[in-house]
Amino acid sequence: MSQKKTSLYFLGRPFSPLYSTIMKLRESFYSKGIKRRYKLDVPVISIGNLTMGGTGKTPVVAFLASILLKKGLKPAIISRGYGGTVKNKVNIVSDGKEIFLDAETAGDEPCFLAKSLPGVPVLTGIVRVLPCRHAIEKFGCNILILDDGFQHLSVKRDLDLVLFSAATLAGNSRVFPGGDLREPVSALKRCDAFLITGVTDTLKVRSKKFGELLIKRFPDKPVFYTTYQATGAISLEDNASREIESLPTPLFGFCGIAQPELFQQTVTAQNISLAGFIPLNDHQLFKQSLISKITAQAQSTNARGFITTEKDLVKLHKDTFKLPCFALKMRVEADDDLLIYLDEQIENFPS
Repeated sequence: MSQKKTSLYFLGRPFSPLYSTIMKLRESFYSKGIKRRYKLDVPVISIGNLTMGGTGKTPVVAFLASILLKKGLKPAIISRGYGGTVKNKVNIVSDGKEIFLDAETAGDEPCFLAKSLPGVPVLTGIVRVLPCRHAIEKFGCNILILDDGFQHLSVKRDLDLVLFSAATLAGNSRVFPGGDLREPVSALKRCDAFLITGVTDTLKVRSKKFGELLIKRFPDKPVFYTTYQATGAISLEDNASREIESLPTPLFGFCGIAQPELFQQTVTAQNISLAGFIPLNDHQLFKQSLISKITAQAQSTNARGFITTEKDLVKLHKDTFKLPCFALKMRVEADDDLLIYLDEQIENFPS
């Protein structure tokens, strides 16, 4: 954790009990019917987290959507559209055939999902029941995935998965603004299962111990573990796939995700030589001043190109850099026990 964040959390610690109480009251309003919850005509799967920052929700959403497609279902992804400028009640990023909104208007994650998942409509909207209904009524979708849906209580769900990053787990275990938690730990009683994402050899023991703590606290909820696997690269210039071994080296790296240092480690683990690396803020916008800074730093090295994430690549134009730019393609790898669990849950969804 950065020194700046540590200081902010220290200052915010006295207010954590107040925020925690507010979130508990909010939850009780929904559970008691004071605030309305909408039951949709098709099954809903929520992918969410308890902590601030990234837990790998977007890759897991893509992983789950691919599974549903292979089963012959017609899923849609519903997102709030964080970082996007479009503010309609229903924003159609993609109808599954054509992409209508770019990363600036829709947000980087919905745009990435739309480009990565042909055949899967992606919609955004602050009041998510509205794009949910649109996906069902206009696109004939028969199952929905709520991206970052754990705190979005107004839509009832049939499966609620909560993710923890293996790198950060529960952070300092304090509720915002004194810590990393969006809600008190007791909120986890709402979910059905836990996924600890991004497990590596160095994080395996720590992840297993955290999983054991979750099982002890919530014995009725299974814990699963996932890893990330690099499968190649994609070129900004022509959107074509490349073998990792064919990339020019060294490359200059940059990325705007919640934990940029993990991407840097992933790149070097693929034996890609880095001439330099710039960590950026999550959902970073690429204004000309930033592009000029990245270009200048790369020029001061012997870099032969750039390497970034797929989420960042969708925010760049093919002529952004004079040197070639690539994104590392990643996919979620899961053990058989998670796949079996998902199969069982999907089979038991109401038809």
